[in-house]
Amino acid sequence: MGTTRTMPETMGENDVIDLLQRQHALIRDMFDEVERSSGDERREAFQRLVRLLAVHETAEEEIVHPYARRVLPGGVEVVDDRLEEENKAKELLQHMDQAGVDDPNFMANLERLRFDVMEHARAEERYEFLQLRARTSEAERRSMAAGVKAAEAMAPTHPHPGVESATKNVLLGTPAAMMDRIRDVIRKAMGKQA
Repeated sequence: MGTTRTMPETMGENDVIDLLQRQHALIRDMFDEVERSSGDERREAFQRLVRLLAVHETAEEEIVHPYARRVLPGGVEVVDDRLEEENKAKELLQHMDQAGVDDPNFMANLERLRFDVMEHARAEERYEFLQLRARTSEAERRSMAAGVKAAEAMAPTHPHPGVESATKNVLLGTPAAMMDRIRDVIRKAMGKQA
């Protein structure tokens, strides 16, 4: 899998809905990659998946969900349902990260995680993204996409070797720690855009 394909900040989509849907497809592909690999290759593929999920979900929580809460009819309930799904997946992801890819239950947990994440993605696309596209302008969606890309560029899913910056360690540690640091990076990035 080419590095550029797995770096959200380099994706060409300028509409936030298109960008997030492309990332959903990429996440599906990455689950396949983890499943097909073994040993160190599986460990590396799983870490890439963990990083992408951390960056993707945190960007949605910080940029897309707050907007959806404000503009969608029943937006609070729609977003609360998505956050509940995300939290369920995060708990399993945290457990899997702690147990490691050599855990005898890893593959069963991977299937469960894949199911939860893909169900969540389908619900987002159906209940949040469709309505968001209908109730936002192209300029608003471009602005949100720019925010997602800026945040993801500061917390890349592929740490750039040799880059000395305050964000170089954002994607180290547990999934929960990554999400906390990514949240801080996104808030700083969005503050700079405002």
